[in-house]
Amino acid sequence: MECIFCRIVAKEIPTEVVYEDDEFLAFRDIQPQAPTHLIIIPKSHILSILELKSEQEGLIGRLILVAKELAEREGVASGFRLAVSCGEQGGQLVPHLHFHLLGGRKLSDWLG
Repeated sequence: MECIFCRIVAKEIPTEVVYEDDEFLAFRDIQPQAPTHLIIIPKSHILSILELKSEQEGLIGRLILVAKELAEREGVASGFRLAVSCGEQGGQLVPHLHFHLLGGRKLSDWLG
């Protein structure tokens, strides 16, 4: 198994898990860009957004709800960023669909 996130799901690589259920795993980023920086992944290996199929619509909706729950638990629900990159050109470093939840400080306007 080469995917680092699949290896984390398989418990081959230790990490600070903050949430786990049958479909998702969330853990603290090892190089945080904000006081709260979580990675939320589906346990099933999905390469990127481009690999999603229409029947996975519910999975992604549930992932967003997990992110909301985690923002509340982490005390950042008053303001946070949920970010996902797609493909190398989009800045995706790990080829496994994942969302970054960042909060705990004023985040810059990165779209400007």
